[in-house]
Amino acid sequence: MEAVKALRPLDDPTASLPFIRTILSSLRAEIAGGDPGAGVAEAPALLGFVGTPWTLAAYAVEGKADKHCMVTKTLMRQDPATLHAFLSHLSDAIAAYCVYQIDSGAQIVQLFDSWAHHLAPDQYAEFSAPYSERVVAAVRAARPGVPLILHANGGTGKLGLLAGTAAQVVGLDWGTSMADARAALGPSRVLAGNVDPMELFGGEAGIEAAMERAVREAAAGSDTEHDGVVRHILNVGHGVAQGTPEGAVGHFCHLARAKSAGWLPKSVRARAGMVGAGV
Repeated sequence: MEAVKALRPLDDPTASLPFIRTILSSLRAEIAGGDPGAGVAEAPALLGFVGTPWTLAAYAVEGKADKHCMVTKTLMRQDPATLHAFLSHLSDAIAAYCVYQIDSGAQIVQLFDSWAHHLAPDQYAEFSAPYSERVVAAVRAARPGVPLILHANGGTGKLGLLAGTAAQVVGLDWGTSMADARAALGPSRVLAGNVDPMELFGGEAGIEAAMERAVREAAAGSDTEHDGVVRHILNVGHGVAQGTPEGAVGHFCHLARAKSAGWLPKSVRARAGMVGAGV
């Protein structure tokens, strides 16, 4: 507990993290003119990225990646007050860091709970979700116009808990079907994902089939059917693994741009004004 109390708050990220402003402002300037090769009218959005309090706490306590989170979960059981104090400290720092990223050029920020899969649902409800939501609430209050994405790796076993997030977008790993996620998270939630990244090691036909399934299932049962607003960000369900063929990533991106609208139900495409475009 004394070590937690000795931690410094992130009071001035401009002074302590000046390189973040340099990086994000430079990237924002580069993409401001859009990407004509992508076939989109608007400039691509610049995403910021942060770890959640639970994930950063686990990395800090373990000092490494550990498949059991043994030290952290021992602390959780033997001295939960210290872990809660550390999570509280990290929540405030991460919220300040998110706001700093937004002020430096990020237009969307994703909160990534890489180690959510280490937690049982009751543990997630106590040691992760409240602190992620504290960050979300603080950032939405400070910068209300900026969308937030919450991605909990392994969170598909905790869909009922994820349904309560105030983040506008929920990122999903491939541990659930998009149909089940849509049913659990509701018709108006924007979903992101959830193609298995290992599909990118297969053939082009398999990649396309997995992408089409994700698009169709995310659209079915959503408010998209009524207002034509597509509430899905097509993506893999986690990061792209080292060694993934670059051509496969390129094929995924090409299909997302060129064909994904055609996988939506015709009624959705009509309401979204896509049918007239020959889709």
